Amino acid sequence: METPADIEFHGMSPGQPLRAEIGKYIQGLEDRFGRVTACRVVLKGPGEHHQTSGLYEVTIRLALPEGREVVVSRTPKADERHADVHFAINDAFKRARRQLQDRARRMQGLVKTHEPQSIGTVTKLDGDAGFGFLESTGGREIYFHRNSVLEDGFSKLKIGIRVAFNEEEGEKGPQASTARRLGKHALR
Repeated sequence: METPADIEFHGMSPGQPLRAEIGKYIQGLEDRFGRVTACRVVLKGPGEHHQTSGLYEVTIRLALPEGREVVVSRTPKADERHADVHFAINDAFKRARRQLQDRARRMQGLVKTHEPQSIGTVTKLDGDAGFGFLESTGGREIYFHRNSVLEDGFSKLKIGIRVAFNEEEGEKGPQASTARRLGKHALR
């Protein structure tokens, strides 16, 4: 870390064992992620805040490179486990670790993203052969098979019904890998 950790206590005495415990958690985050440039931890004792009376509240602010930061400040109001200072500290640092993991994954491009579903209208159906075509909003014709219609809805499709679909390239051109009826026509 570029600057020493700032640890504050409100409504309680700043005991050395708690400082050491918090220091170990901070060191664990640094060892694991290494990109923390500054850290501020505020520990509020019970009775210091009226909404979570009887519970400890831990706020952690981690500064990261390029002006990014991670802030953990929410204390569950109905979770009496936060009456134990050690639990409250551990819980806050777990949440900070999860946020740092998520941030690291996003920075590395490892977060899975889903392509938005396209919308189309059923234009042709062959119930006996079990396939049909739909027209995308861009005017392209997309093939679909009965097995690609979700919730066993192929038999309930009619020409003109709108569907959301995921497109992929098939052997003979574009096809819907999944299709789901939309709106008031959707399956119940």
